[in-house]
Amino acid sequence: MNDSTELARTVVTALRGAGAREAVLAPGSRNAPLSFALFDAAQAGALRLHTRIDERTAGFLALGLAKVTREPAAVVCTSGTAVANLLPAVMEAAHAGIPLVAVTADRPARLRGTGANQTTEQAGVFGAFAPTLDVAAADLDEQLAFLRRHRHRRPLHLNVQLDDPLLPDDGWDVGSVPEWVDPDLGPVQTQHLLAPGPRTVVVAGDDAGPVARVIAERAGWPLLAEPSSGCRTGDNAIRAYRLLLNGALGARVERVAVLGHPTLSRPVARLLARPDVEVVSAHHRGMWTRRPFAVDHEAIHLLATDETDRSWLDEWRSADRSVSQQLDRLLAAEPDLTPHEVAGAVSRALPPGGLLFVGASNPVRDLDLMVARYEVGGRRKVIANRGLAGIDGTTSSAIGAALGRPQSTRALALMGDVTFLHDTTGLFLGPREPRPDLTIVVVNDDGGSIFATLEQGAPEYADRFDTLFGTPHGADLGSLCAAARVPHLAVRSLPELEQALATPNGGIEVVEARVRRDNRADLEKRIRALSP
Repeated sequence: MNDSTELARTVVTALRGAGAREAVLAPGSRNAPLSFALFDAAQAGALRLHTRIDERTAGFLALGLAKVTREPAAVVCTSGTAVANLLPAVMEAAHAGIPLVAVTADRPARLRGTGANQTTEQAGVFGAFAPTLDVAAADLDEQLAFLRRHRHRRPLHLNVQLDDPLLPDDGWDVGSVPEWVDPDLGPVQTQHLLAPGPRTVVVAGDDAGPVARVIAERAGWPLLAEPSSGCRTGDNAIRAYRLLLNGALGARVERVAVLGHPTLSRPVARLLARPDVEVVSAHHRGMWTRRPFAVDHEAIHLLATDETDRSWLDEWRSADRSVSQQLDRLLAAEPDLTPHEVAGAVSRALPPGGLLFVGASNPVRDLDLMVARYEVGGRRKVIANRGLAGIDGTTSSAIGAALGRPQSTRALALMGDVTFLHDTTGLFLGPREPRPDLTIVVVNDDGGSIFATLEQGAPEYADRFDTLFGTPHGADLGSLCAAARVPHLAVRSLPELEQALATPNGGIEVVEARVRRDNRADLEKRIRALSP
């Protein structure tokens, strides 16, 4: 057995020993030893192998797989600029606390500092986002120790130096590896009991988990939960919370219990920054756990006691019903399909046991206002790339999530047109690749309409808005989907959209909901003006 083959097989064995059951490969020459080793492992049933032609797409596919399984997923690429294309996915994984393993093939160290083809400084290329093990020889114990040391809480980088010859000269009996056991995270260090008294709301950001709902229900507090919080369920969830925070109820909040990673709402950010509000925070996943606002108390776990006085919660519920009804009437009166109605239709189409992946920018915010009131225990999983809240790689992450959660009763994705165009290579799967049943709903308003709702959308900037922010593209999404052999349907009304969502074709398909952009700012202004 040649050295590169031995090293590659050792790396794949280490990945398996660290719990990786999914690997995504971007083809190349220098990573050929790793490719052959992955293929043999997949043939033996030791892992599942996915192949993509673009490293950025491959990275986000692995991210989506790891996001739903909570187990390491590996992305494997060749040397040179291929490595740099993994950076966006690695950054997102780092800030979201996702166990992504970047395995990059490299030339031998003796070629560094020379003009050798496709040779650059790869060790440490991901900086603080992913620690690097620069691997030059087959050492299973060292690689296993490196992969297990970080307890599935962050991305890691295996940089593998591979020398000629790059092709195997023998067969590989893959065999078994010791079963992965989750490391003992140790005893809980601190707890904080939220005593009754102050008028409290529970803010549940991305990945907060069901504990936020449990706290809110036990204490009788309003639950202000983002769609991807994992707890937008039950009777305490307030649908129109971000509208209510701007009014009298929001002004009366005295304490906030915050869990997860809240990033969606300016009203929530203003609430958390208020000097007159006590903030109690639970630790959250990701490389930066320090909050961007002052925290009065912080703990590993937050606890609450039962509260019999529900008058504070009743005020929020009453106001929420009023504003929600006004919002529904406002949208129903619009002559054209609105992005909010698209989000609402997608939310209603998600059955118990279903999976919904939501893109950044407007779609996740529209969903936040429109999400259906889900029952507790429905096992609906709503997720998003909120570590850095970028639009990069959304289609690939959604496909990865759908592949990683095959038990889903239905898989949906909701994203904007710019987000969709940003990851067009995510649609191009080879004929041997597994394809999930995934309906991708693209809200197409021909550009970046979110900027129309921000300061740069003011009338005094109208003469340069489209050039700098709106960026209309005029892309024919149907033709793009046809090139990828992905079924496509364009709809312009709510009944058409609901019919399309009710009759999925199976496999990956795209439903394009065409909406206006020229009225987005005015629509948002009227929505923000609603009050109980």
